[in-house]
Amino acid sequence: DNVEDEWFIVYLVREITREFPGMAARIDDNDGEFLLIEAADFLPKWLNPENSDNRVFFYKGELHLIPLSEPHEQECDLSAATPTISEALTLLSTRCEEFLAAEPIRTAVYKRISGYPEKIQASFHRAHCYLPAGIVAVLRQRPSLVAAAVQAFYLRDPADLRACRSFQTFPPDERVMTVVTFTKCLYAQLVQQKFVPDRRSGYMLPLPSHPQYKAYELGMKLAHGFEILCSKCSKVSPDSKRNVLRGPLWERFLSSLKEKNYFKGQMEGSAKYMELLHMAEDYFQQSVTKPESSVEVSPGDEILTLLRTTTIDLKEFEREAASLPPEDDDSWLEITPDDLDQMLKEARNESLPSANEEEQKYDLEAVAESMKAFVSKVSTHEGAEMPWSSDESHVTFDVDSFTKALDRILGADSEELDSDDLDEEEEFDFLDEDDEDLDAENQREDQKESPNELIGSLKSYMNEMDRELAHTNVGKSFTAQKKGVSISVNATTSQSAGPDSGAEDTELTPVDVDMNLVANLLESYSAQSGLAGPTSNILQSMGVRLPDNADHTDTK
Repeated sequence: DNVEDEWFIVYLVREITREFPGMAARIDDNDGEFLLIEAADFLPKWLNPENSDNRVFFYKGELHLIPLSEPHEQECDLSAATPTISEALTLLSTRCEEFLAAEPIRTAVYKRISGYPEKIQASFHRAHCYLPAGIVAVLRQRPSLVAAAVQAFYLRDPADLRACRSFQTFPPDERVMTVVTFTKCLYAQLVQQKFVPDRRSGYMLPLPSHPQYKAYELGMKLAHGFEILCSKCSKVSPDSKRNVLRGPLWERFLSSLKEKNYFKGQMEGSAKYMELLHMAEDYFQQSVTKPESSVEVSPGDEILTLLRTTTIDLKEFEREAASLPPEDDDSWLEITPDDLDQMLKEARNESLPSANEEEQKYDLEAVAESMKAFVSKVSTHEGAEMPWSSDESHVTFDVDSFTKALDRILGADSEELDSDDLDEEEEFDFLDEDDEDLDAENQREDQKESPNELIGSLKSYMNEMDRELAHTNVGKSFTAQKKGVSISVNATTSQSAGPDSGAEDTELTPVDVDMNLVANLLESYSAQSGLAGPTSNILQSMGVRLPDNADHTDTK
């Protein structure tokens, strides 16, 4: 549940490979190669989820990426066979310098693990809890068991709560105040859940106005977690116990107990001696030795073993409770809208490290050029390619192919009608035969026209549309170029229209495409009101960051 735990493990793995130069390590999770996901913006084109297995390793403290076997294969987007572990290790041990991941990839990954090990302390939270003395004694020996207890309570089900009606292991009779160290994630999981204990359990809470209500509530929840763990503990068979207690490891463990006066001078074979010996055997069986063939010892088994082997001094716990250190402030659980905005702003600035420089040298031409580059890219079923690098091929326009395609559309030799024509033919069956003959004659005349004549006719048609729109307000919605740049309507067409057409033969000022594009983008960005939207998403994916509209004025 705490993603920072994963990155802490990544830090540990990296440090292990740095400490032991002959070791290589790879790490993944349910999402796959999440190190590559973190550096997704900087990966080479040939790398995809299908061929990424056994290619990402930490070796000598650095991130390595094993490429495809042949250089020309990297230019294609097809899946390639992944190397085996032995092949990958052989390549790393002989040519590791060649496989060092690119600097942007390593920077993206190392950024997530920067700050360790100092950052570990910042993830802790210390809180007062009113707990049974047995749990206090167990946590003194194994502080990490608090994680298993919180998880057991957090993921509880009705069957688990049946064990919490009687509390056979941790009854509420002998409870003391103590300080428990959580991670912030564990503390949040425990404190944010609303839970009312069963009346039969004996765990009664004071009024919410009580100054120590939170300590009572946290202790009650944590006690439920420990009780659930113990109710699920397994039983160790006598045969497996006898097998484990035969060997040099047990002998060394027993000798160590005797040196530390574990048996407290009791005579060997006495009842007290045998009681202590059995507790030591149980502890050794469940906590010290974990044969590869056996199942890992469950937290419940470990708790029960610690309860049998640990002395519980209630008076000592009560004396310590009188002078407990203050608990940590948990105001970090509450995030105001301003705090959230600040966090999002910091995350955005981290993703764009040069945002301040870009804002100082801001150029609207970069916005227009980025959008043009984006539109010129190829889009497939996997999405549109973002114009990150300039060495990628742009979409080209073949005039001859376009002319042939236009010829097929407007001047096709086939006399077959499309679906729209068929519908119109059925709709207008009432036309007389003379009109049909006239249409057929006109169609034959159109088919005799050459492709160049068709294109010229299309241009004339577009000019006529321009004249018609010139007398409307449509053009006023667009920003035109400066007066010095203008185009005139086709003079030949104008002259052939007759002497009265001079009034319509006006100069048409071309639209400033870049200015209209930027104005519409800024208007769309302003309408987002600081939230995510299409304009900011597209531009940020291309590395262009628009400045904040601080004065809330019209961006146009």
